Amino acid sequence: MKLSFKLQTLKSLWTLKPPNRTFHGHPRLLAADLYSQYESVRQGKREIPQYFNFASDVLDKWSEIEKASIFCCAGKRRSNPAFWWIDGKGEEVKWSFEELGFLSRKVANMLTKVCGLQKGDRIVVILPRIPEWWLVNVACMRAGIVLIPGVSLLSPKDILYRLQASKAKCIITDDTLAPAVDSVASECQFLKTKLMVSKGSREGWLNFTDLYKNQSADHSCIKTRIQDSMTIFFTSGTTGFPKMTEHSQGSLGFRPLLSERYWLDLTPSDVIWSTADTGWILGALASVFDPWVFGSCIFIHRLPRIESADILNTLCRFPIDTLVGAPTLFRMLVQNDLSRYKFMNLKHCLSGGEPLNPEVMEQWKRETGLDIHEVYGQTETGIICCVSKGMRIKPGLMGKAAPLYDVQIIDKNANILPPGQQGEIAVRSKPNRPLGLFSEYVDNPKKTAESERGDFYVTGDRGTMDEDGYFQFFGRDDDIIISSGYRIGPFEVESALIEHPAVAETAVVSSPDPLRGEVVKAFVVLSPTFSSSDLESLTCDLQEHVKKATAPYKYPRKVEFVQELPKTVTGKIKRNELRNKEWGRV
Repeated sequence: MKLSFKLQTLKSLWTLKPPNRTFHGHPRLLAADLYSQYESVRQGKREIPQYFNFASDVLDKWSEIEKASIFCCAGKRRSNPAFWWIDGKGEEVKWSFEELGFLSRKVANMLTKVCGLQKGDRIVVILPRIPEWWLVNVACMRAGIVLIPGVSLLSPKDILYRLQASKAKCIITDDTLAPAVDSVASECQFLKTKLMVSKGSREGWLNFTDLYKNQSADHSCIKTRIQDSMTIFFTSGTTGFPKMTEHSQGSLGFRPLLSERYWLDLTPSDVIWSTADTGWILGALASVFDPWVFGSCIFIHRLPRIESADILNTLCRFPIDTLVGAPTLFRMLVQNDLSRYKFMNLKHCLSGGEPLNPEVMEQWKRETGLDIHEVYGQTETGIICCVSKGMRIKPGLMGKAAPLYDVQIIDKNANILPPGQQGEIAVRSKPNRPLGLFSEYVDNPKKTAESERGDFYVTGDRGTMDEDGYFQFFGRDDDIIISSGYRIGPFEVESALIEHPAVAETAVVSSPDPLRGEVVKAFVVLSPTFSSSDLESLTCDLQEHVKKATAPYKYPRKVEFVQELPKTVTGKIKRNELRNKEWGRV
């Protein structure tokens, strides 16, 4: 593997004069220690280390580099913070790596000394995009506490399930969700401590801010093994109850040190903004681990609601280089007159979570001059396919396999299928399990075992790979529609529908039919300008449009117009709910 960009960046550092101040290590060696030791692992000259902690081995190294004042860009001192947060109402927070370390050590002391948490204990954290969420993340790394993030849209029932299933001893949330927690807390026998991020107080709760600010900043980072549990994500649960997907210090923290620049391709002078929710794995990848490995600045807007105007105005006002969002974000943005906006510094756009329709990509490129690079992955895998910078973009395809992963299309017997043949997207997990893959479904060995087939972890997604190694997504294995013997992926029909100006959002599922067994049905959310259209005429128009845009047998024989589509807390369309609605009518 070629020498990574990180080491090339270091070459310029050797030409700098060392600062007059004295630190515990030579500044050039600090940077070299951060990168060079991992280059030998990438080249297979060294084994993956037995011990690793992202806080001490990455964040604290950047803090030392920062103190040594050696990090420069084009001969100028680094000006970006490590963390930059705004609330859209005038409040702003900026932390350097040193300040992040100082504050997170205080929080680590609070969690261990006041709350009594120990290494391996679990803590549920349900917070919006506020700075405290990042402090808790880093503090848990330092203390060896297992973080369980959740989105702020969780219901009391969702919270109860997560607390009971995880056996978490502590929960941190804000005053908005505190009543929901109180309504179920009596049923959670393992829950001992409740922390609330709020300016006010509530009976039975400790005030997060008051407590941590009074703690000492003297904290020694605990020694963690690379396979130690770090974070547990509850899967989105489009079918059945969410599973607890466990990731380790290695799969989240060490992986980006080995996988180089493959999807984000950042530098320490870059500012990255991901709109992913704090409860999603994409939030962890794009707003914690992967940018900070590069020493980049993580930009966050609180965004109580995702509004086009807020996103576009923020891109115009702040020097954001990289934007990461779900397909829904870009579908929403292209509904605007983008010629009215001049982005300050945007150069790189990425979309992940679900496939992005080619029409949206083309419109964004036409109006902004920027490509959208697709990435593909799961809670269990992180990013396993991507369109990296410099790669040819093939609309509708989600790129090639990412470093560390051998991604293949396999059949039901785990045989690798040739290019162009549809099967299940899978990651080779034997004889050597890739570092970025999840450890297990906690307390669910049956589901863990079922996720393997032969030598592969099976994603449950159907797709193909072309002759160039690009992958195409067709849908979940249980979303495939079989009508009159034809196999139809919902995404290809949705992509055709979204090209029509009347369609703001759509979901396609199977619907029972006495003649064909099942047929394609489309649920459609109309664009505002078409809300008063004649629906019968519009239905015919949409059907004819799909016939022309794709194979005629794929057109939706049934169309239903709805105000909104059901979605999981991670923003994925719950096609199973729509499908059950259809088949429940039989």
